[in-house]
Amino acid sequence: MPVEFLSDAEAGAYGRYAATVAQADLDRVFFLDDADLVLIGRRRGEHMRLGFGLQLATVRHLGAFLEDPLDVPTAVVDFVAGQVGVADPSCLKRYVEREKTRFEHQWEIRQAFGWKDFADVEEQFVEWIAARSWTSGDGPKAIFHDGVSWLRERKVLLPGVTTLTRLVAKVREDTNQRLWNELELLLTPGQRLALDRLLEVRPGERVSDLERWRKGPPPRGSGLVIIKALDQVSEIMGLGLADIGAEKLLPPRRLGGLARYGMSADASLIRRHPPGRRLATLLATVRHLEGASVDNALELLDLLMTAELLNKAHSASDRAKVRKHPRLARASARLAVAVQALFESDQWAVSESEPPRVSKVWEAIESVVSRAELRAALVVVGEDVPPVNGPDPDDWRAELTGRYASISGFVKMLPQTIEFAANAEGTPVLDAMQALPEVLAYRGRLPAPLIPGRLINAEIVNGPWRHLVFGAHEDGAVNRHAYAFCVLEQFWRHLKRREIYAEASTKWRNPQAQLLEGARWEAIRADVLTTLSLPEDPDVLLAGHAQALEEAYREVGDRLIVNSEVRIDDDGKIHLTGLKALEEPPSLVDLRTRSTAMLPRIDLPEAILEVMTWVPELPAAFTAVSGGRSRLEDLPTSLAACLAAHSMNVGYRPIAKKGVPALERSRLSHVFQNYVRPETLAAANVPLLARQAGLELAQAWGGGMVAAVDGMRFVVPVPAVFARPNCKYFGPKRGMTWLNAMSERGMGRGAKIVAGTVRDSLHMVDVIFGMDGGSLPEIVVSDTGSYSDLVFGLLELLGISYRPALADLPDQKGWRIRPEADYGPLNTFARGRIDLEKVRRNWDDILRVVASIYTGTVRAYDVVTMLQRDGHPTALGEAIASYGRIFKSLHILAYIDVDESYRRDIKGVRNLQEGRHDLARRICHGRKGELYHRYERGLENQLGALGLVLNCVVLWTSVYLDAAVRQLKAQGYPVREEDMARLSPFVRTHLSVHGTYSFVLPDMEPGTIRELRDPDATDEDDE
Repeated sequence: MPVEFLSDAEAGAYGRYAATVAQADLDRVFFLDDADLVLIGRRRGEHMRLGFGLQLATVRHLGAFLEDPLDVPTAVVDFVAGQVGVADPSCLKRYVEREKTRFEHQWEIRQAFGWKDFADVEEQFVEWIAARSWTSGDGPKAIFHDGVSWLRERKVLLPGVTTLTRLVAKVREDTNQRLWNELELLLTPGQRLALDRLLEVRPGERVSDLERWRKGPPPRGSGLVIIKALDQVSEIMGLGLADIGAEKLLPPRRLGGLARYGMSADASLIRRHPPGRRLATLLATVRHLEGASVDNALELLDLLMTAELLNKAHSASDRAKVRKHPRLARASARLAVAVQALFESDQWAVSESEPPRVSKVWEAIESVVSRAELRAALVVVGEDVPPVNGPDPDDWRAELTGRYASISGFVKMLPQTIEFAANAEGTPVLDAMQALPEVLAYRGRLPAPLIPGRLINAEIVNGPWRHLVFGAHEDGAVNRHAYAFCVLEQFWRHLKRREIYAEASTKWRNPQAQLLEGARWEAIRADVLTTLSLPEDPDVLLAGHAQALEEAYREVGDRLIVNSEVRIDDDGKIHLTGLKALEEPPSLVDLRTRSTAMLPRIDLPEAILEVMTWVPELPAAFTAVSGGRSRLEDLPTSLAACLAAHSMNVGYRPIAKKGVPALERSRLSHVFQNYVRPETLAAANVPLLARQAGLELAQAWGGGMVAAVDGMRFVVPVPAVFARPNCKYFGPKRGMTWLNAMSERGMGRGAKIVAGTVRDSLHMVDVIFGMDGGSLPEIVVSDTGSYSDLVFGLLELLGISYRPALADLPDQKGWRIRPEADYGPLNTFARGRIDLEKVRRNWDDILRVVASIYTGTVRAYDVVTMLQRDGHPTALGEAIASYGRIFKSLHILAYIDVDESYRRDIKGVRNLQEGRHDLARRICHGRKGELYHRYERGLENQLGALGLVLNCVVLWTSVYLDAAVRQLKAQGYPVREEDMARLSPFVRTHLSVHGTYSFVLPDMEPGTIRELRDPDATDEDDE
C-alpha cells in the first residue's frame, strides 16, 4: 500500500542505511564498549562475532533489525570488524549460511539490552500520538519522525513503515475528527447557519463574506475607509463567537492552525469539507478575524493620523509660514530700526530731569523709516504674531481643525464598535472619547461649530489646544471641531503608548496584562534567572558593574594622553577621528581576484535550484497550507520559480513558460499562495544556515554568534498600511522598512516589516528573538538609529552585548555612579548620573519583564512602547534605562580607547550588512525596486522570499569560494588565514539576474558541484 505522507525516497530509506556513512557517525554511533565486546566474544568463529556485532550496532542505530543483516555499508563492516578483532571482514558471508543464527542472536540482543516488541507499547504509543496531535496540530510526517525517535528512546523495535504510517494517519485523523466535533458542539444552530452563509456569494456580489473579511478594507488612510473597517468589525463581532469558550477547550496552536488554513484556502474548498471540519475551520477563522479586524481598523486610524492628518497639517502650516516669512521679515526689520532709534534717544537728554522731546525722537526715527511704513509694519506683525500674554501659536493644529469632515463619521463609531480599556493615565482621555459621540450629536441654537462648554471635559484640553477649543467665545461656548481633534489626537497618542488598549486586538492589547505573573511567573522564575545569570538580589551584580565602570573610566582616561585620535572639548564632547582604511595586502587582493574569477557563471534561478539539490530540507519545508502531502510533480522547480519571481520583483511574466507544467502561470500562482508563507520561509532558512556553518571558509568568517540588525527601505507607491511618508528615505512617496538581522557569516537570520517612520529600536529586540535557527547571538551590532538606553538595558539583561555604531558621538554623554569621582579629562564627559537605587527598587519588575520577553510571552515592541511615553520613560522604563547606561558608557569608552580593533570590528560587521543590502538591491531590481503590495501579508511573503533567496545566493557563493580556496591550497597557492577571513560572500560578478531565466540544471553527480573556472583564462563575459 503506498504511504500517504512520506515520499518514495523517505519510505524506502526507513529502516535502512544510507549509501555512505560519515566517519563521525562511525565513531559516534557504531562504537562498541567493553560490555558489548564481552558479549560478542562468546561467539565462536570470526564470522559469528562480526555478524553479532553488526546486528547489535544496527539495532542501536536504526531501532530495528535488518531483514538482511549484511545490507550495510562497507565502511560500517570494516569499522565493526576492527572493534571485534576480525582481520578479514569478508568472512561475514558465512554468517547467513544458517538462517536461524541471526534470529537467535536477535533474541539474545533483545534479552541482554532490553529491546521490546512494538506490540508491548502500541497502546502507549497511540496515546502519545493522540496527545501530540491534539496539542500541536503537526503534520503526519513530523509526528511520524518524532514517533520513531520516541520508540527508539524506549528501546522499542520499529514496526514496518506501512504499519507505522497507517497508525499515525489513523490516530491523527481520529484526533482531528474529535477536535472538529467538539468545536462544532460549541455552536448554536443559528451560529452554524451564519457560518455556512459566510461561504455563499450573495446575488449582486462577486465574493463571499468570508473572502471579503479576509481581504479587509482597502489600506487607505481616510475616514470613509475606517468606517468600512468598523462596519466589518461589527459584522464579525455580531456572530457572537468570542464568548463560546473555544480557547479554553483547545490548545492555541490547534486553533491557530485551523485559522491559518481558513485564511488561505479557497472558500469553495472549505465548502466541500464535511460539516464538522467545515464549521470548525470557519469558527477558528472568524475568531482570528475578530482580532485581525480590530487590528486593521486601528492600523488605519494610525495611518490616517500620521500620514494624512498630522503630516499634511504640519506641511500646510510650514507652507503658510514660508509664505508669511518674507513679509514678516521686512516688517520686523522696520520695527527693529525704529526701536534702535528709540533706544539711542536716551543720549539726547539735556539732564535727568529734562528728557528728550517726542518730536525730536520722531524726527530721528523718520530719518530711517517713514511713519506710514512703520504703521504698516506694525499691522503685519500684529496679524502674524500673537499677543504678548496670549497662548503660544500652534499653526498645525489650526490647520487640523479645518479637516473635521474627515473624522466626523468614524469618531462616533470607534468607541461604540471597539471595546477599549485604559490604565490610570489613559482613563480621562478614554472617558472623553467615549462621550464624544454624544458631544458631536448635540444640536442647539449656537452657530456651528460652537457648543456649550458644559458638554466637554475641559480638564483634558491641554495647553496647545486651549486657545483653539475655548477661543474668545461668549457664554462659555467651545469649538466642537477643535475639541474633537483634541480628544482624538490624545486618544491616538495614548493608544500608541498602550495606555489605552483594545483587548480584542492582537497588536493593540495591554502588554502589562500579558507579562508573566503569579503562579506562571513563580513556576519558571528560577529556570529563567539561571539561564540569564540574573540574581534574585541585584546588589552583588550592580557592585560588580559599578567597579567595572569605575576602572574603565580611569584606564581609558589615563590612555587619552597617548590617543591622538580623540579630542575632548571644553563642554565634555568627544570628537573622534574617523577610522582610516587599512591597506589591503597584495596577498588578499590576489586571493580575492583569483577566487572570484574561479566562480562559475550562473543565473539566479539555477543557483536556487542547485542549492535545493544540496539541501533537500529546503523544498521539503514548503508544506501545503492544508497540512497534507503535496502531490504536485516537480514542486522544487515551481518553488524556485516563485522565489525567483518575487525576489527579483519581476512577476511571473518573464518566469512562466507555457507547455512546461511546473512553470505554468496558474501553477506558480497556486504554489505561491498555498506553500509560501512566513512559517515555511523560516523553516526553509534553518537548513541553509546549518549547511553554511559546516564550511571551512564560513568558520573563518566567524562563529555565527555576532548579529547585525539594520533596516532596508523600500518605496511602496500604492496605498498600504505600512507605507508612511519619510522624505529622508522615500522622497515625495511613501515606503516601509525591512528590518533584518544577519550573522557575521553573511546569512540572514530573521526580519520584520516595519512602518517607514518608526524607529528601528522599537522592533530590534523582536527581530533578534525571532531569528531562524541556532542560538541567540552573543553580540548585536546596529546603526545609531536603533540605539536607545532602554534597548541597551534590555539586551544586556537578556545576556546579549549591544554594540551600536556611534555616528553622533559628540552628542553622547557618559554616565557615572559616584558623583565625587575624578576621571581626569573625562570628568565633563561623565556628566550623567546613574541612580542604582532606581534599579534596586524595580528589580523584581525588571526580572519579570525580561523573563516575559525571553520566554516569548510578550513582544519586546509592546514592552518598549509601554515603558516609553513619547520619549519619556515610565519609572520602570527609567530603571531599565539606568541599568543600560552602565553598558552604554562602557561601550563608548571602549569605542574611543587606544585599541581601535573594537571600532573596526563594529565597522566591519556594519559594512558586511551594507554589502548584503547592496546584493539585495541587485536581486530585487524589477519595477525600480519598488513594492506594490497593499497588504501586510503580501509584503511579508515577498520580502521573506527575498531573504531566503539572498541566503541561497550567499550559500552558493560560500560553497564555491570554499571549493576555490581548497583547490588553490591543493595547487600550492599560499593562502593566509587572515586573507580567507576577509573574503566576501557577497561577490556578484558571476551572478546574472537579467534576461531569460532557465530552470534546468546541468547533469552532475549527486554531491558534486560545477567545475570551477580557470582564474588565468579569459572569458567572453569578462571582456
